[in-house]
Amino acid sequence: MPDKTFNALIDGREHDPFRILGLHADGDGWRLSLYRPRASSVAVEAADGWQPLLRQGQTDVFQLRGSAALPTPYRLKIVEDGVERILHDAYAFPPGDASHDLYLFNQGVNSQAYNLLGAQAQTRGAVAGICFRVWAPNAERVSVVGDFNRWDGRTHAMCSLGASGVWELFIPDLPAGSLYKFEIRNRQTKAVMVKADPYARAFEKRPATAALTPGASEHVWTDADWLDRRARRDWLHAPMSVYEMHAGSWLRHPDNRFYTYRELAERLPAYLADMGYTHVEFLPLMEHPLDESWGYQCTGFFAPTSRFGTPDDLKALVDALHRADIGVLLDWVPGHFPADAWALAYFDGTALYEHEDPRLGKHEEWGTHIFNYGRNEIRSFLLSSAHYWLSEFHADGLRVDAVASMLYLDYSRKAGEWLPNKFGGRENLDAIAFLRALNEMVHAEFPGALTAAEESTAWPMVSRPVYLGGLGFSMKWNMGWMNDTLDYMSKDPVHRRFHHERLTFGQLYAYTENFVLPLSHDEVVHGKGSLLGKMPGDEWQRFANLRLLLTYQMTTPGKKLLFMGSELAQGHEWRDREELPWHLLQWPLHQGMQRLVRDLNHLYVGTPALHDQDFVAEGFSWIDCHDADQSVISWLRWARDGSFAVVLLNLTPVPREDYRIGVPHAGEYRECFNSDSRYYGGGDLGNAGMLTASEQSWMGRPASLVLTLPPLAGLVLVSG
Repeated sequence: MPDKTFNALIDGREHDPFRILGLHADGDGWRLSLYRPRASSVAVEAADGWQPLLRQGQTDVFQLRGSAALPTPYRLKIVEDGVERILHDAYAFPPGDASHDLYLFNQGVNSQAYNLLGAQAQTRGAVAGICFRVWAPNAERVSVVGDFNRWDGRTHAMCSLGASGVWELFIPDLPAGSLYKFEIRNRQTKAVMVKADPYARAFEKRPATAALTPGASEHVWTDADWLDRRARRDWLHAPMSVYEMHAGSWLRHPDNRFYTYRELAERLPAYLADMGYTHVEFLPLMEHPLDESWGYQCTGFFAPTSRFGTPDDLKALVDALHRADIGVLLDWVPGHFPADAWALAYFDGTALYEHEDPRLGKHEEWGTHIFNYGRNEIRSFLLSSAHYWLSEFHADGLRVDAVASMLYLDYSRKAGEWLPNKFGGRENLDAIAFLRALNEMVHAEFPGALTAAEESTAWPMVSRPVYLGGLGFSMKWNMGWMNDTLDYMSKDPVHRRFHHERLTFGQLYAYTENFVLPLSHDEVVHGKGSLLGKMPGDEWQRFANLRLLLTYQMTTPGKKLLFMGSELAQGHEWRDREELPWHLLQWPLHQGMQRLVRDLNHLYVGTPALHDQDFVAEGFSWIDCHDADQSVISWLRWARDGSFAVVLLNLTPVPREDYRIGVPHAGEYRECFNSDSRYYGGGDLGNAGMLTASEQSWMGRPASLVLTLPPLAGLVLVSG
């Protein structure tokens, strides 16, 4: 029988299996020890052939003593369940020196921890294999389990790397695509859990939850020119029209199967380029177990969802979009994670990634856990996730979900259900520090990459630099504009005169942040109806109102975002289990809406006045914001070179004849856009293309125009 030094190993409690297993000095010779449950025989390859190891009593411990040198690295012949395998011994490869990276990880500043933890393909001593590392500081024992060891936690016990809380084991000869998890025994409770790798780069398809060992990427990037131009792009003054989309329901096969990343690459870039979009923003593509969560219940913060293909497949999609001059933004969710027992929740039997106290650590309304942003290793984890998507997948930016829920300790909580910060306030100081570190990292290491905050409160300076006291985001979603606009547009035009301020109030704060004007997926789900469905009136009026809404969005200061399907004027709200209703394009009104969106995008991109000064007051001036009785508003958009565009909106179904407005100078003006054009499904009332402004001053302007305003329509005029 082996001595008591094997007891902890046999009992599944050993934190340093290398002190027992593998090759060790024994007097003038050596002793080779192996613990291999299920093995019927074990032999080691020696200079004179295979030498059998002897089973120690009734245990699964095998040993051999000798004096002649063994080949380095030595090989084992193991017979398990009647199957013979020849492989190298994992315990012939002690942990490598990763002390510097571990130090940075424990300090919360390792933004590339995905190269340290998880499963790393490596070669040690000319032997290829996988190095596994996992952070589980409250574990008594951690093992790698997988299809290669029949999910038996006794076979591949990992070695503790001391105070770092990280465990390591290199398993030689393990091929890419092997399924694996970590089996963790808690130090205090002795409970045993089987957990998915937090740093896994690929998972098997749902509902299965095991990770896949990585192989070398075979994708060869072709977007160097795009990345170079991105780094030099003056994004503050550039056009940005974003197509927000859910990859699983843009298109489906006839049998309702998903389009893969590569199939999307064949269709999506051309569509977006034709429609005039500058960027696409994907709802989260990170691995998630539940289709209905749309990716917002993320369990794989480093893994593209396998629903649509492999990591290389996603790289091919991003590459194709870049070749079409389309930027790629990824929705990213650092605000919470789901409570699935196989994932991050109570990872090592303790509240590791989350807070123990539910007043800090749980979103009751979402049933999810909140990250413990004050813990250094969690900051390294989240910073590394952001870095990974920008680095490995060449993403051009991140839209950070639910920022308000991160900033406030009392978010969606009643009195007594939250804990104040150390100063007695409701601000989450740790989350604030993390967001600032995130934005500093992105802007320093990825030139031209953008971050956008979905933030719905009045938190100041969200999109101002950290060195000025801001959070450091590039942009912030303007939820106030979205709510006010949709509330106004949903009202019967006869009542709109009483709510005129809904359209004018936004200019009072429009330049306090770098705003994105979103008409996002959140506005067409959960019983809210489609954008078309929100519009009042008969069919003609509903379509005219929607054309007017989209014209208003595209001509108002701020970058633009529109959720997929809105360009089709779909009547029902978004259905994530089926593709968009493309069949609607057989009908003229729906064709007209798609044409309108296309032309608005191209007009916006091609007219500097409509985008050059989106974020400063110098880019906008009212012509008339007081004509509430007729529900008409008009304004000027200015470029830095002095060029301008005139925008007028008639928000009632009553045509306005001989309507006079003041303009900057006399001369010729061209009606370059009219949402009432028959080309879009309108009544084709307008101004025959050209107008002449006289030198008659009006509204404080030196010249004026007299024109016809079509019903429920928007006009854009340019000088010359």
